[in-house]
Amino acid sequence: MQRYANLRGRALLFLFFIWFLWFINFTTRIAFAPILPLVEDEFLVNHAKASSIFVFLSIGYGVAVILSGLFSGRFGYKRSIILSLLFLSLVAFLIPLVQQFFLLYFFAFMLGLSVGFYLPAIIPLITEYYSEKDWGKAIAIHDTGASCSIFATPFIALSLLHFFPWRGIFIVLACVYVVCSIIFFLASTEVKVSNAPKSILTGIIKIRSLWLMAIIWIFGAGANLGIYSVVPLYLTKELHLNIGYANTILGISRLGAIIVAVACGFLIDRFNLRKIMFLVMITTSVLTVLMGLVSERYIGIVLFLQAFVVTAFFPIGLVAMAKTFSSEMRSLATGIIVAISIIFGGGVVPYVLGISGDMISFRFGITIFGIFVALSSTLIFHLKELE
Repeated sequence: MQRYANLRGRALLFLFFIWFLWFINFTTRIAFAPILPLVEDEFLVNHAKASSIFVFLSIGYGVAVILSGLFSGRFGYKRSIILSLLFLSLVAFLIPLVQQFFLLYFFAFMLGLSVGFYLPAIIPLITEYYSEKDWGKAIAIHDTGASCSIFATPFIALSLLHFFPWRGIFIVLACVYVVCSIIFFLASTEVKVSNAPKSILTGIIKIRSLWLMAIIWIFGAGANLGIYSVVPLYLTKELHLNIGYANTILGISRLGAIIVAVACGFLIDRFNLRKIMFLVMITTSVLTVLMGLVSERYIGIVLFLQAFVVTAFFPIGLVAMAKTFSSEMRSLATGIIVAISIIFGGGVVPYVLGISGDMISFRFGITIFGIFVALSSTLIFHLKELE
């Protein structure tokens, strides 16, 4: 297929559409966070059990992104994304039927599974649609869909809760996915790769940078999604704020993240990628530690600054992956790294923080985690491909 020469006209319109796909995809992935206090109260479970929803969601997501990385190239990136959207719609329609808490674990796994097919398919599709000189801007603009979702999801949840119980939120999302799958089918062109995924897998697991990048991504994802998932519990159960005010703080704290995500698209192509990546991680670690130390009066400010900085990690990390791995390896590498980071950073981290909230405090867990983020940032200088 012929690549878009620049980010104008149809190229920009298509980019904005897949931006919305990532936005709504991410919204479903984090939808449990702002409503978790309601789920916890309805099913009468503790913080650890409620937070463990994210473990199952993350495991499902991890399995899907690896499978997508292995087979979406031959199956077709367009088909993989449409399958993801339709499967996601089905699962979202079924979640409101759940009456026993343990079934939420199953549906969280299925939700993660359906969401996970998207990213490993869309990144190589973007690199095929757009010229390499525009990769930084295109990937960064696309990635702002996640930042905007993190900002908007608490407000979307609060708005929908005025009209529906928490279960109704998933019905609305399911309808949106059906419409998006139809539009994407009509608007996109299929892209495939011919290399056998097994031979690629054999070669890619021997690359040292894959595992270094995976560890870095674990702490990047944990500092963003892991903490984001338990903040509503932290604010309502430990700091005793009401759920409306807590979600307002959570949403507003993500507003600045949208700006930094857009700015990254222009900085990545002009400055040393490795130095920017390290600066983002070390600053994130300091602000994460402060999140566990400051008083209730300043928690909103620290949440805002931490979200502002950590959001920059993801477009930078995705461009780093695109530059580290060849086009044949790119989808699978993205799948493996994202899978590991989401299982541990997006699933295990909030679960461990939930245990900390039950046994000691959320403050203690968040502070210790911030220290580990700082330690992980030193691995960035061992990524030789980014020199």
